[in-house]
Amino acid sequence: MLQRLSQSATYWTDEFRIGTADIEYIFSIFLDEETPLTNRELALRVIEHRLQAEEDKLRRQIERGMVFQPKDAYTVGQELIFPAFGYAVGKVVAERPGQNAEFGDFAVIKVEFEDKKQAEFASALRAQHRLNFDENGGQRTPELQSLNAEDIFEQHGETIIDEIEARLVDEADAIYFGGRWFLRSLLAEVNVGQMHLAEAILDINGGGPLASAELLKDVELAKEVPLPLQEFSLDVSLSQDPRFDEVGPAGRVAWYLRRLEPPEVIKIPERLIYQTADYDPSLLTNELKSLEIELDDELSNLPPPDQALREATLTLIYPHRRVGTLPLSSRVETLFPTAQEAARIRVTLVDGQTGDEFAGWVVREKKYVYGLDAFYRAHRLPIGAYVMIKSTDDPARLIVDFDAHRPHSEYIRLAVPQNHKLTFANFKRSIGAGYDELLILGAEDLEAVDAIWSATAKDRRRTLPDIMRELVPELAKLNPQNAVHAKTLYSAINIVRRVPPGPIFATLVVRPEFEHVGGPYWRLSN
Repeated sequence: MLQRLSQSATYWTDEFRIGTADIEYIFSIFLDEETPLTNRELALRVIEHRLQAEEDKLRRQIERGMVFQPKDAYTVGQELIFPAFGYAVGKVVAERPGQNAEFGDFAVIKVEFEDKKQAEFASALRAQHRLNFDENGGQRTPELQSLNAEDIFEQHGETIIDEIEARLVDEADAIYFGGRWFLRSLLAEVNVGQMHLAEAILDINGGGPLASAELLKDVELAKEVPLPLQEFSLDVSLSQDPRFDEVGPAGRVAWYLRRLEPPEVIKIPERLIYQTADYDPSLLTNELKSLEIELDDELSNLPPPDQALREATLTLIYPHRRVGTLPLSSRVETLFPTAQEAARIRVTLVDGQTGDEFAGWVVREKKYVYGLDAFYRAHRLPIGAYVMIKSTDDPARLIVDFDAHRPHSEYIRLAVPQNHKLTFANFKRSIGAGYDELLILGAEDLEAVDAIWSATAKDRRRTLPDIMRELVPELAKLNPQNAVHAKTLYSAINIVRRVPPGPIFATLVVRPEFEHVGGPYWRLSN
């Protein structure tokens, strides 16, 4: 059985290049089928085309002469095929007796190839040789090895796609959108009136989201154009108009009116903005590093879990509770869908307690999900509450839940603004959700708390150590040992400034005014 060149891994990796003939073949597919294709579909087509072209070439070569095998005898003028040289064709131009007693009588033929290069080969050789494809002498025509495009794609698909993309982006007529390629010159026409109609339809539907297939029920394009091409043409036109925003997860195009999107997804809410604080991560003790991993703050940039999760739990901190967002932390972000072009992804969130559905907006670049304010308020979730996120079979539909129980009164730390500063006191409050005792905080005079946050945000001279010096003694006085847990301090600081655990913990270690009193507890030194 002969091995094709395409059976070599290097053919599809180091040696694989998309040439002009490949581009012409891809364009001919678009012209004949009038259907946009994904990277995977294009790669499979190119692989199949290469395999067929190779098979056709080999069959033509085989038809020109015999396949060279050392065991056979040949005559001057005979054309032979040499699989070991890429199935090159050569003509026997001379013959002489072989001289090697170990092999007995044999001949040596001189062969001239089509590029005029010459080489000598043993023939009429009685000894076994690896180039003899049929040791039993029965088969005179080689069998071509059958290859599977899917198997090749499974092994080398990423490399092949990268090469196809690299060539197509340089082609002026090629256009890519929503994970599919097509030709600009073959797009269906979408006029101004049809674009206005699309806007009106989305407006009637609360801004969206709607797929182009839904819009085409009223926005009629040329009927002779195949429906997949109508959808792609409309998608391309909408993507080039600033009125429309593509908000679908990867593999699913959905349109929304940009002017009707929540402002909090167009621009990151100020309470979630982190004024970067430089620190040395190596200062953190193993205990503090463990706390940082446990807290899983989205700004800590921790590595994702080794295995994909179906659900994850987070603890709610004040900025997200106040704004109505979920953090896309290392554990949580793997549950939410990604997108190919969309800066914002519209998802459906399901209240795990009631089954009610509501809109969520995934803003991956800024690491948050917006749209949970009503959920938090309806269930009166405190700061520090455990919130569970569960995936479903639909990547754009997720369940949001919490550990619910009958409400009962408990003492919790309450943020009490006094004289434009934040103080804390223990008060009884009714709690109906599971929570982290070290992170739980209450804040009732939100206007006064917001005023302190605003003042802190405007005063750039007020450093993180300054804030910590104010809050550590306020929190420590609520503890019999007159000390504050590092997690509690992290939760409190985030009421007045958005800061991940790392800089806070490093400041506790490096600044002399903070005294370590054992375990994860600290106080302000006298």
